[in-house]
This record gives sequence, structure tokens and C-alpha cells, in this order.
Amino acid sequence: MELVDTHCHIHFPDYELDQEEAIANAKKAGVTRLLCVGCTLTDSKLAIQMATKHDNIWATIGLHPHEGAEYVNDPQALEEFRNLATKKKVVAVGETGLDYHYMHSTKQDQEKLLRFQLSLAAEHNLPLIFHIREAFDDFWKIFDEYQAAGAKLRGVAHSFSATPKELDQVLTRGLYAGLNGIMTFTKDSQQLAAAKTVPLDRLLLETDAPFLTPVPFRGKVGEPKYVRTIAEFLSNLRGEPLETLASATTRNAIGLFNLR
Repeated sequence: MELVDTHCHIHFPDYELDQEEAIANAKKAGVTRLLCVGCTLTDSKLAIQMATKHDNIWATIGLHPHEGAEYVNDPQALEEFRNLATKKKVVAVGETGLDYHYMHSTKQDQEKLLRFQLSLAAEHNLPLIFHIREAFDDFWKIFDEYQAAGAKLRGVAHSFSATPKELDQVLTRGLYAGLNGIMTFTKDSQQLAAAKTVPLDRLLLETDAPFLTPVPFRGKVGEPKYVRTIAEFLSNLRGEPLETLASATTRNAIGLFNLR
């Protein structure tokens, strides 16, 4: 059985575990491919460095919505970021999106940064990893505007933890839903209802390590190996054989991100 962690941050400089050990632990758990996801310019470079050292790791380049104020008025940094899109083993742009929960950057700066990355992904025909928190209405306006203009956007709603209504919005636009450890500890029945109904051909698994460690390992540093725990939980929740879930999500990940 083969699994893929489509979203982790084990390349962070402050990752508390030994990185090589975390990669080895993942392999032992059947997690054979990892995506190291960028959130800043520096971070994206580190993700690329890690990916180039490992056959089973790929990188994404992203400027998180929290970082809007940091980058929108820095053309030199944006140009440097743009040049990363053609680096070897870069398979997606993101995480990018809108986050209205913490508001570390204004809505205007977040939108500018999102638009920059949507254009970059469209230019290089790369999928996107979307971070959308309490901002679906504004996000869809921007996404749909790009689609209407001819941009063929594709990607995943990372850390999906909303309701069936938002899931329908994700699916009707041809996006994937990325589920992680939140599902193992949420008390929100609507989140679980949505998780049950994500079609197998639109489902991806992720850890967001070192964050969102699943039950029963809450309190420990997140690792890619916990994809297995998340898959087992979802298998029980959805009433699907674990092998079926693993096979479908692995196929989806390989196809969307070209992990070959």
C-alpha cells in the first residue's frame, strides 16, 4: 500500500525532528512521496533544496497570505520568487490564498499576492495549493475571474475543513480537497459530513507537518508518517477499504502534481 503526503513543511529550519529520520519514518509507514510546501521566498528555496536531495520529495513555491504585507511592495523579491517556478522538482505554486482569520496582512495585500501567484501558475501551467480561511466568497470571485479570462487553473483546497456547501464550490471548479489531521479531532459535524462525501477522484491526503498532528498523537510534532493515521481514520469514517482510499489518493496526487 502506497500513500502520499501532499502537504508538509519538514524543510522548515525550526522543524523540531531530524528531517532524515522523518523521511525514513514516512517510508516505513508506506508514505512513499512527499511535497514540501513553500510559504515564503526563503522557505520555498529550502523546499527546493530538500527536494533535489531526495528522489521521493518534490517542492512547491508559495507566498502565504499572511506574508502579503512583506512582499507586495518588494518587486525584487517577487522577481526572485518568479524565477523559482522553472527550478527542477518544482511541481506547484502555493500555498497561496486568502486568510481572514488572523489578518496578518490586509485584504488588499493578500489579494495582490494571490493574483501574482495565480498568474505565475497559469504562465507555467502549474497546479496550485490554496489556503482559504474564512474567505471563500472573496476567493471565488478572484478565482472565477481568472477562469473566465481563460486561465486554466487547477489545484487543491489545502486543509479543507468547511461544510458541504464549500465542498460543492470546490468540486464544481474541478479542484481537489486536501484532508488532514483536523478530521481526526474536529467536533464539527458539518466538517465530517463534507469529508464523507468528497469523491474519491477528488481527494488528497496531507499532514501539514509539523502542524495539525492527528489523534491519537496530539501534542507530538507532526510527521509525514501520520498520513497513514489520517487515511485509516477516513477509511472508517467513509466506510471504504483502506487500500481503496490509498490507491485513489495516491493516483490523484501523482496525476495532479506529476510526481513521476
